Amino acid sequence: MNILIRTLETATLRPARLALLRLAATIAACKPAAPPAGNITSERLLADDNNGNWLTGGNDWRGSYFSRASAIDAGNAGRRGFAWAHDVGAARGQEATPIVVDGVMYVSTNWGKVLAIDAATGREIWVYDPEVDGQYGRYACCDVVNRGVAVWQGMVYVGTIDGWLVAIDAATGKPKWRADTLGAEARARHLPYAITGAPQIAGDVVVIGNGGADFGVRGFVRAFDLATGKLRWTFWTVPHDPKTGPQETAALDAALKTWDPASDWSYDGGGTAWDGMAYDPKLKLLYVGTGNASPYNYLKRSKAKGHNLYLASIVAIDPATGDLKWHYQTVPGDAWHYTAVQKMILADLTIAGRTRQVIMQAPKNGLVYVLDRATGALISAKPYTFVNWTSGINPATGRAKINPAAYYFDKPALVYPSMAGGPNWQPMAYNPGTGLVYIPVTDAPMVFVDTARRPIGAAAGTFDVFGLFPEGYDPKGLAAPFGTMPAMADLVRSAGGPAKPASRSFIRAWDPVQGRIAWEVPTRGLQDGGIMTTAGNLVISGDPGGHLTIRRADTGALLKSIDTGTLIMAAPMTYRIGDTQYVAVLAGLGGAGNWTFAPDTAAYKYGNAGHLLVFRLDGGAVPLPPAAVPPKFEAPPPILAFTETQAAAGEPLYFRNCGRCHGFGPGLLPDLRRISAPTHAIFNQIVLEGLYVTKGMANFSDVLKPADVDAIHAYVAREQQAMYRAETAGTATNGAVPPKVTH
Repeated sequence: MNILIRTLETATLRPARLALLRLAATIAACKPAAPPAGNITSERLLADDNNGNWLTGGNDWRGSYFSRASAIDAGNAGRRGFAWAHDVGAARGQEATPIVVDGVMYVSTNWGKVLAIDAATGREIWVYDPEVDGQYGRYACCDVVNRGVAVWQGMVYVGTIDGWLVAIDAATGKPKWRADTLGAEARARHLPYAITGAPQIAGDVVVIGNGGADFGVRGFVRAFDLATGKLRWTFWTVPHDPKTGPQETAALDAALKTWDPASDWSYDGGGTAWDGMAYDPKLKLLYVGTGNASPYNYLKRSKAKGHNLYLASIVAIDPATGDLKWHYQTVPGDAWHYTAVQKMILADLTIAGRTRQVIMQAPKNGLVYVLDRATGALISAKPYTFVNWTSGINPATGRAKINPAAYYFDKPALVYPSMAGGPNWQPMAYNPGTGLVYIPVTDAPMVFVDTARRPIGAAAGTFDVFGLFPEGYDPKGLAAPFGTMPAMADLVRSAGGPAKPASRSFIRAWDPVQGRIAWEVPTRGLQDGGIMTTAGNLVISGDPGGHLTIRRADTGALLKSIDTGTLIMAAPMTYRIGDTQYVAVLAGLGGAGNWTFAPDTAAYKYGNAGHLLVFRLDGGAVPLPPAAVPPKFEAPPPILAFTETQAAAGEPLYFRNCGRCHGFGPGLLPDLRRISAPTHAIFNQIVLEGLYVTKGMANFSDVLKPADVDAIHAYVAREQQAMYRAETAGTATNGAVPPKVTH
């Protein structure tokens, strides 16, 4: 504009017109420039009102999953309808909560892929694809999921399933730097680490953890420089074998004293930090939740002695140095896969007449913990679901008192809650207006079996511990991949049988000050989705049936239920553009405990295409996917030559190496009993040569021999023939036939 004016000044132009041009230039210069993309700062994050944005996975620095937006409230929630949708291009588990900054939505999907989307229209702005080697899908315990990104000062940070932390330019989608979080030694040893959780910004570093304790690794978190990706520090969550050298820190020297001197270190201890972290920018403390033991069996791991720090703990770390400031262990001597990696919420509560700065968590073990977040002192620990692994908290030490009857070392034990947890990873939410915490609760037990003492062909696993829901042996019950095996019935009976009614799920509103349930509502199926809450007196969540429900935050009364046609696990979020408030949720089945398509799930009815779904007031009806066509044999499967001895040997190999992903029955990944004749012909190439590695099917040549694969193939072929006979005889239901169990 200024160049134009100077040009015109040299020409013959009327003064009035020249004055108007100068005025226009002045107005243009005064117009505020559009904010830079992804411009989240400390000042912005600490503000009480985020101006309609959703700035972190949990919305604010407190991780509350609470929004002050109130245009949608208890009075008009019934008018909410469909605004737009975006197909994420994957039929795997979707677990991330989107972040919205100044009209742009940043959301991650499987493998660590990131999308930037116009939050008003759904228009895709850019896509970052890490192009992960499909080999690493094998190292993800529970699907190749990703639980979100962190956005900070123009950068989007994401962890990829194969262990890289990537900083992406928020404006262009181009990577700025890429840091190897695992290290050369872990990769050289092919250690089964995988990143599924979201990064955490903490001061001037970005912190990431990983999973893998279910396969046998040593847990840690690492911090990287925000601008350069340079490694700042590593915090190991458990000691290493003292025979290999001194521990890295004084905190680990202290932890080593809580392990038996004769501990089995061959599995590296576990304690991986695969999800929940939080950061208090005022106290300058980073909080990390740690995971289960490796191996699960406390007797095998540590002679059933010692507390085994820092397993199943919340640890507070100085983000500038990586030094431990305090710790609190939720389960001393974990033997039940009771992780403490669930989301943590920072809040200020008035307790006993004074304001306490607290951190709250409802981990798998069934207790709600309220801790002083400056010191780690226990304020309260109360059960939010039925528990029998502990008889209470020792008031002198703050430690849980273990119920000896919950140990399964000598015989199967019926334990509440199950290893799937009260909630699993699904986030809870806190509403400061109601003072309540909203928890997606699974009220269910599990029979724990030491399979080293009681071999079970189909259940043999890496850690010689297996768990099943007591309803699992009943075909009318809640069938898991092993759900209808009649041979499991005696295990349930030997454990004493169900002590309470059948497994159920609830949304429970928890009063953290009084330590009690304020209200509860039953929900559909097990493992409901995460929860958000708003200043409009709303609690919003999804369920396995594909319904997004809106309830009153004060009473739990149902206000609206929207059938989306897609199973929902992730926590929803809300944001505002102009005067319009939107609600968004990422939908798709997958992850722990969600591999089988039960008949009452949306995945069973409609399939499992992942979608980002967005709603607004006075929107339309959700366009439902077409109904899924039940699988059936189009032609008789080929009859392969194998011996019964081969098939029997292949059964435990199948469930140890394949069944975690390819469960029998309709599911997330193909039921191998339905493979075609051409696939049979290349079976060994797929498993041993990585023929399908680009599709996410890993190469297993480092753990399986050709004879092992022949045995697995024999087992699959045997079960395929059994299913074909049952289906053509009209006795199978949607292909779900229980596999034969070999003892």
